[in-house]
Amino acid sequence: MIEGLRRAGVEVIDCHEPLWNSVEDRVEAASGGWCHPGFLWRVIRVYFKLIRRYLRLEDFDILIISYPGQFDVFLAFFLTRLRHKPLVWDIFMSIYLIALERGLDKRSRFTITAIRLVERLACGLPDLLILDTEEYVNWFEITHGIPKYRFCLVPTGADERVFQPAFLPSASNSNFRVIYYGTFIPNHGVRTIVEAANMLQSEADIQFELVGDGPELEMVRETVKRSGLNNVIFTQWLPQEELVQHVARSQICLGVFGVTPQSLMTINNKIYEAFAMAKPVITGDSHTLRVAFAHERHLFLVERANPQELANAIRDLHGNPELCATLSENGYFIFTESYTTSMLGIRFKSHLDRLRS
Repeated sequence: MIEGLRRAGVEVIDCHEPLWNSVEDRVEAASGGWCHPGFLWRVIRVYFKLIRRYLRLEDFDILIISYPGQFDVFLAFFLTRLRHKPLVWDIFMSIYLIALERGLDKRSRFTITAIRLVERLACGLPDLLILDTEEYVNWFEITHGIPKYRFCLVPTGADERVFQPAFLPSASNSNFRVIYYGTFIPNHGVRTIVEAANMLQSEADIQFELVGDGPELEMVRETVKRSGLNNVIFTQWLPQEELVQHVARSQICLGVFGVTPQSLMTINNKIYEAFAMAKPVITGDSHTLRVAFAHERHLFLVERANPQELANAIRDLHGNPELCATLSENGYFIFTESYTTSMLGIRFKSHLDRLRS
């Protein structure tokens, strides 16, 4: 988003101090670690540095808070009011919803209630809120009571400087490789992928590569081991440059197949990234996706949490190179038309211009 704004002619001044060490660090805090004296002291030190950096800034027109900014919004609201400047929050995701889907409410009911309250209060402060889909806006209105008119839409898109068409031979040229990469959370429905792989064991040349880590990884590994699957390989998290090479060696990219609210309301980043690399995509069906894309034109949609449908779809594309080519070409075309860094920057800037008029 920052690069997109810069391409659209916006001068972006970075005012940032790192708080989080990793995704696991955030999960630990959301699970109750936020009340530990060591974490609270870390927050105080980081905010002190951030305020000092802010006070040294040259003049600006708008302050934008990015993800995850649920707690930063309160400080930003105070600071922008001192300078009489508009405040924009690019929410990207609800940390309350993410916490629910990761089962953090079962670890600490008090913490999950506090997160919901903080997020609701935070949504009421900025002059403009940014999300990526209409369905997510509807969820925020129902859950937090935030009117729709306070939101503007900017899709997630992908960075075409990193994700671009590249076709590399697989380790074995006879293999038809299907790749998933992500965080092994219920949202992604990795269990559905593994069950589909089980149904395709007899298709010797169809191989699955699962890249990443997350809370469901051990469960998935155990399922693969118990079923004796020899068509599934696991790869740990990769640097982005290496990940791109693994995607380039694959014939199909898998999206998400979970039935959680987050999964149904958003368009996952890996879908845009596969489009940017001109790769055919199979992903779980949703109204959100059908608003933006067409089945068997831009991507291949299957019923969620249905491994048989996923297995059938993989088998269909395996035997239909013409359809694979159609999905590759049309996915790449719609990406270049609407979801590149530059296009996102233009859209984002048009919303910011409203605050300056």
